[in-house]
Amino acid sequence: MRIAVIQQHATTNGEDNISRAMTALDRAAEEGAQLAVFAELAFSRFHPQYHANGSVRQLAEAVPGPTTDLFREKARQLGMVVVINLFEEADGRTYDSSPVIDADGALLGSTRMVHIADYDCFFEKDYYAPGDRGAPVYDTAVGKIGVAICYDRHFPEYMRALAVDGAELVVIPQAGTVGEWPDGLYEAELRVASFQNGYFCALANRVGVEDNMTFSGESFVTNPAGEVIAQSPAGDDHVLICDLDLSEVQSSHARTLFFRDRRPDIYPLNQEEEYHAN
Repeated sequence: MRIAVIQQHATTNGEDNISRAMTALDRAAEEGAQLAVFAELAFSRFHPQYHANGSVRQLAEAVPGPTTDLFREKARQLGMVVVINLFEEADGRTYDSSPVIDADGALLGSTRMVHIADYDCFFEKDYYAPGDRGAPVYDTAVGKIGVAICYDRHFPEYMRALAVDGAELVVIPQAGTVGEWPDGLYEAELRVASFQNGYFCALANRVGVEDNMTFSGESFVTNPAGEVIAQSPAGDDHVLICDLDLSEVQSSHARTLFFRDRRPDIYPLNQEEEYHAN
């Protein structure tokens, strides 16, 4: 399976952002990509770098809605699975959401970011309600795909939940800046996640300067052996094309050894709640 990891800068012109995204999809299709993934809030400026001033619902949109519909039609035209990310409004609440679109244009569902960050330039609790849909895995035309939106990737139990439900690939829409973490830590974190869980990871990062933030790009893909197998440059818009052999999932150490020997009866994921209750 061939994947396109698309990193692009965002301006205040939403139509231009989407137009460039469509061009990137055309380029990916020309290179044989069957799946494309975009970075976090790829089609708008990164709102959470500032504290919110009042309601933020006017910045969000429904799913399905205008942006999702555009990408559904494009996915159908190209016969490509597409994972986007946008600011969603639903039932009076707002979420950081990734609609997952199948190759026939069907909206399979939308993952909502579960863990919400709150620190300098990432004032996300002002904008996002915690996701309420768990950690779904989507059975797409190209394989079983899970989504871990940015901050969610830091939580091993979330990443393991995707593996337990059969994910062969986890895509990570991210907004990561230059110097945010020690050099190489993003890659190390997902190399470990891939190795421990036996799946591919594809991180799509923002790029470009937005006021006080410089997004680093450097999107990358890891394999079930815990290796970085492809990476985009720093600082530039880029379409990263990479071939994934999904047979490596079932032959991985995680799926042949680690999962066989798991003992969830001894360490249930709800034991922390039981600990605090006592």
